[in-house]
Amino acid sequence: MKLKRLLAPEFWRVPKKARKYVVAPIPGPHAKFESIPLLVLVRDVLQLAEKYRDAKKIIKRGEILIDGRVRKDHRFPVGLFDVITIPKLDKSYRVVSSKKFLSVVEISKKEANLKLCKIKIKKKIKGGKLQLGTHDGRTFVVDKNEYNTHDSLLVQIPENKIKEKLEFKKGMLGLVLKGKSSGKLGKIKEIKPGKFRVPSKVILVIDNEEVEALKRDVFIVGKEKPVITVVE
Repeated sequence: MKLKRLLAPEFWRVPKKARKYVVAPIPGPHAKFESIPLLVLVRDVLQLAEKYRDAKKIIKRGEILIDGRVRKDHRFPVGLFDVITIPKLDKSYRVVSSKKFLSVVEISKKEANLKLCKIKIKKKIKGGKLQLGTHDGRTFVVDKNEYNTHDSLLVQIPENKIKEKLEFKKGMLGLVLKGKSSGKLGKIKEIKPGKFRVPSKVILVIDNEEVEALKRDVFIVGKEKPVITVVE
């Protein structure tokens, strides 16, 4: 799968005037233009290799872990809050939000097994249990009906264990993912319910100013401060 370089998102950091094409991400846990192909991440973002073939060799040897699991497909899509671990270098990184939508920052070992996931789907299944689907394609089966869409989960990886729930409500700290305030943190002041075709919106206080954002573009990351690193 290939993509014309001119169409590649800016956060991929690929030179526009180099070759005509760049590798495109395969269908996976993140949308095509909301993720970074693993090869591009290794070569252009983390700059662990200079050439396509060298970056591909690193990946094929199983030297890159995403959320604690080895990924050998160089087209694998790496997206928001995914954790990249490189055992040979004893380093870990997280994909975080930024003005350009996504960036990658180095994180401590304490954070390397933690990840935030936003609940996007909630449905009943057999046995009276609930199934939750998150922004990164994960699923959780829970007994208690104490989770709602838009809430966030602090998850231990790769075990996929829920450690904490962060409710989407007034007073919580939200991260804006898109728009003019992309990559900024703010306290939720008000949640405006949607009507008919009008989507739900949120009023946040960012730098002492009120900012409006779509509810779907706000990610709860903590109360007084983020529970993990979420911005560059």
